[in-house]
Amino acid sequence: MESAPAGTVAEQGITPAELRLAARNHAMPLEALRYDLTPAGLHYLLIHYDIPSVDAESFRLEVGGAVERPMTVSLGELREREGVAEPITFECAGNGRALLEPRPVSQPWLTEAVGTAEWGGTPLAPLLEDAGMSESAVDVLFTALDSGIEGGVAQTYERALPVKAATDALLAYDMNGAPLPPQHGFPLRLVVPGWYGMQNVKWLTRITVLEEPYTGFQNAVAYRMYGIDGEPGEPVTRMLPRSLTVPPGVPDFMTRTRHLAPGRTTLSGKAWSGQGPIASVQVSTDGGETWAEADLGAELGPHAWRGWTHDWDAPVGAHVISSRATDAAGNTQPLEPPWNLKGYANNAVEQIPVTVAPPS
Repeated sequence: MESAPAGTVAEQGITPAELRLAARNHAMPLEALRYDLTPAGLHYLLIHYDIPSVDAESFRLEVGGAVERPMTVSLGELREREGVAEPITFECAGNGRALLEPRPVSQPWLTEAVGTAEWGGTPLAPLLEDAGMSESAVDVLFTALDSGIEGGVAQTYERALPVKAATDALLAYDMNGAPLPPQHGFPLRLVVPGWYGMQNVKWLTRITVLEEPYTGFQNAVAYRMYGIDGEPGEPVTRMLPRSLTVPPGVPDFMTRTRHLAPGRTTLSGKAWSGQGPIASVQVSTDGGETWAEADLGAELGPHAWRGWTHDWDAPVGAHVISSRATDAAGNTQPLEPPWNLKGYANNAVEQIPVTVAPPS
């Protein structure tokens, strides 16, 4: 690409606008990949606008639109409905954005915008059934309590799902067995297994059944795969496969380059996909020149990441560790990042520089 398109930067230096976003939102430290369930304070976080102040006692969820029986439901009434809890992996659609060249200007994620929590709540489908959803329904719109300006458009955050995908969703009020923290959507959020994080609408306050496709900003403009021509392409939907490695050894403070003593070590990590179960993980210790099969751990759940391990006899020298996932649908991580104007769905294989040397 000869020049940086509008909305991107060619230099590596972070802009003040990106720095403000990075200060508000945070990634999951890669060493937290050791946990099957990510502690709430370590789970990645992206907040589009402001965290609203919500009183749980007065909170109400409205269900309307193309339904026979519009409903207004309190948090207590939601907790009285059928309850389920499931480990589900979230990943931000912009994960990997900062590794693209030229770099799209937005939240500057590297690879750590991910986390897996046990989300507890009540299934959405029975609630829609109780409301008498129209047989002509096409989309279900989920409206949040946070609002702001994006793309020059004043708006409340809201996104729609096709009816079939919406009926798989969960109305979550718990995270890892405790009420949702404010930053994760207290008192209620949407959880849609397998989809990128923008669909897991926080601070959910209204559900509207639509008989026409939704054409609002977050669906039609924001989360689309744009090419260099600036025209919106396919919508961003389900997560592509990705594997990440727990960084071995210890880090250099500034560069995060890893330092490891020579000898036998067990590499480990997590892999996930919204396209299907993880079928295999391969590991490279030479920057992708050669690959070896990793051992997969037990499945945590149908919508959660899967652990893996690989033994490595680490020789003295400089190495680059990578892992790549393949899912049951046959999707495999690419070695090179797929560029797009907004920096979405970059699931290119990770590269972790490691220096192996005897302790000094």
